[in-house]
Amino acid sequence: MRGGIHWGTSQTLHSRGKASLKEVSIRRIYGLFHDYRWQLAVIVALALAGAVIGLIPPLVMKEVIDTAIPSGDKKLLLQLIAMLVLLPLASGLLGVWQNHQNTKVAQGVMRDLRRSLFANLQRQSMRFFTDAKSGEIIQRLTGDVQAVQNVVTTLVVSAVTQAVVVVTTIIILFALDWRLAVLATVILPLFILPVRKVSQLRKQLRAETQRVRGDMASQLGEIFGVSGAMLTRIFQQEPQQVKHFAEMNEKVMNLELRLNLVGRWYGMVLGVLGPLGTALIFLYGGWNVVEGVMTIGEIVAFTAYLGRLYGPVSTLLNLQVEVATALGVFQRIFEYQDLEPDVADVPHAASLPRVGGEIAYHNVSYRYGQDKYALHDVSFTALPGEAVAIVGPSGAGKSTLIGMLARVIDPTEGMVTLDGRNVKDVTLSSLRAQVAFVTQESFLFHATVGENLRFARPDATDEELMSACRKAHIHETIAAMPQGYDTMVGERGHRLSGGERQRLAIARAILKDPRILVLDEATSHLDSESESFVQAALEELMRGRTTLVIAHRLSTILSADRIIVLAAGRVVEVGRHAELLERGGLYARLYRTQFPVTLV
Repeated sequence: MRGGIHWGTSQTLHSRGKASLKEVSIRRIYGLFHDYRWQLAVIVALALAGAVIGLIPPLVMKEVIDTAIPSGDKKLLLQLIAMLVLLPLASGLLGVWQNHQNTKVAQGVMRDLRRSLFANLQRQSMRFFTDAKSGEIIQRLTGDVQAVQNVVTTLVVSAVTQAVVVVTTIIILFALDWRLAVLATVILPLFILPVRKVSQLRKQLRAETQRVRGDMASQLGEIFGVSGAMLTRIFQQEPQQVKHFAEMNEKVMNLELRLNLVGRWYGMVLGVLGPLGTALIFLYGGWNVVEGVMTIGEIVAFTAYLGRLYGPVSTLLNLQVEVATALGVFQRIFEYQDLEPDVADVPHAASLPRVGGEIAYHNVSYRYGQDKYALHDVSFTALPGEAVAIVGPSGAGKSTLIGMLARVIDPTEGMVTLDGRNVKDVTLSSLRAQVAFVTQESFLFHATVGENLRFARPDATDEELMSACRKAHIHETIAAMPQGYDTMVGERGHRLSGGERQRLAIARAILKDPRILVLDEATSHLDSESESFVQAALEELMRGRTTLVIAHRLSTILSADRIIVLAAGRVVEVGRHAELLERGGLYARLYRTQFPVTLV
């Protein structure tokens, strides 16, 4: 086995929300433009005006060659030359306006797509985030959306403009000479033949490229985070990390090369077909000029129109290839857009008023999918203002149990109630507004102290921030910092000590003023001195609130009103500290392990 961690390519992600290839249709992509119908109408009108203007210069060239020059009419010649200058100018001005409108629409679509994806991700349960890689999520929200931006940006303007140009050009070609028009259009099917094969291959390559980029983003996010960077250096894994990144980087390069090569071959085929049509026109038209049936001006005008036919046809087919190439990426985007959360408000969910704080678990069991049960028939009650501790060996189901209180997950069987109301029957926002968590690794954003505190309550005043911090025994520490509450805490709060981070998290919970408090190993990683400060802050936070406490350090739960002992997902003991010690069961054995000298 090789040293270090190897990041493989992720194969599947949440099949429950996966968009099938049939769903990722051109119609659905066009559906992204639904809210921009009036802007699209303006773009179509501008495209039509530009196409009509573009039909005139070849006819002017015909008049220059067939009429103005042979007749020696200098005035007519100057007028025609002026038209050849002014018409492109008018067309160019229309093009600038059209491009501006298209950019506004395209950027609006991209904004809406990013906003929709982000909002739907915010609806997902914690199960989604524990299963998915953070780098993969970021890649889909940023990299994948960026990857389809070119298609979205050019889709409307190219499809509309080039289609209008093709139709109007074919009409005028047949009006000039139907036989030459047939020769010009007979090779058009040859343009279409390679599209399907090229589209399928490029779609597969692009999807694979984005998957690898997602894995690369996950690797970078982990190894360049403060914890990952520290771990890499402690275990001297820098060479292995460089090697793994180089392998992934090489794979991305090779995929991009293949993608480019397929596109170049397709471009070469189209580049050959255009001159073939022009050659046929010169052959047939030149023959007719020699025979005196056609004029040179007619041939020049006709060949000028060929550029307006083959160029737009190539653009339309290239656009089809680009859209097909992007289908794999659109599939990844729509997969996230279609995700349904595991935990959501039920229809007609009621708002939960401020609760008294009675928590009850009624015959609760839980398992994920077909996995074995993590919890079995758990029942207990915490009365308002009580502190109930939940202890047990690792893997006993403690974190799963408390996650149900705020509906981070839902029980497979049974129910959880607050003041007698099933938590499933109330809105998530009103439920979670009354619950605060303080965990063993309290997360802080790379922002100021004040901004991290206001994450609990954005409208909190400076005085309220300081009051919460005084109760959490952290105000003096913050005040001593050079910038006080405007001090940046660093990524994940690494500029602060563990005890300072915990007390800041406690202050954040105090600011929220919850009725229910959950402490999940809140002091497990602290030294004795830091723990004493944090314990004092916790006592302030717990006062008057119903509290559920998970703790491996049994010394932190000696004063709990009740202790629930879990083992293998089942409640095996319930009682106060002294009672459980007297029984000599699992709790007593756990306590003896931590305090081998005394059991009192």
